[in-house]
Amino acid sequence: MSVEANGRNLDALVGLPPVLDACCGARQMWFDKHDERALYVDIRVEDLTYLNGQRKEYAIHVAPDRVADFTNLPFPSDTFALVVFDPPHLMEKSRGGHMAKKYGTLPHDWRDMLRKGLSECFRVLRPEGVLVFKWSSHHIPLGDVTALTPHKPLFGNRKPNLTKTHWLLYMKPNSVLDVTCGNGVRR
Repeated sequence: MSVEANGRNLDALVGLPPVLDACCGARQMWFDKHDERALYVDIRVEDLTYLNGQRKEYAIHVAPDRVADFTNLPFPSDTFALVVFDPPHLMEKSRGGHMAKKYGTLPHDWRDMLRKGLSECFRVLRPEGVLVFKWSSHHIPLGDVTALTPHKPLFGNRKPNLTKTHWLLYMKPNSVLDVTCGNGVRR
């Protein structure tokens, strides 16, 4: 028997949690790295060891729930209530350093890759769902990245500290409700 709602087959959604981390890496931002409300996706599975700034050995375990490329997510459209997108932000030239090992690197055609990634994140996001986008502007300014999507952020930290890490929150429009009311307010 098939699960349906509003004429839509929901079989592919059964069992999926409401949150997607589209590029989880070692899940370092998560308080609970195994939170059952989230599905963790990454293109890589690996265990890495490197020396941190204090010359102590540090291990990183990248073990997504599902191996997938954020530019081609294997989920139906309008699936998740919240999507977390923390893509690599370092250029390929940084490939040998511990930060590159930890977070991955961007290819030469990073604009195309991030444009596709943002598009996919919005595709799998439910209408009125929230996209949490994390970006470090050490190599590429935030404005160069936000220009890759037609969506505008709701809010975020406007003046990041020395880490240059930005957090932006977007809300996917609901095309059914996205109309201008008589008082000029968009809903």
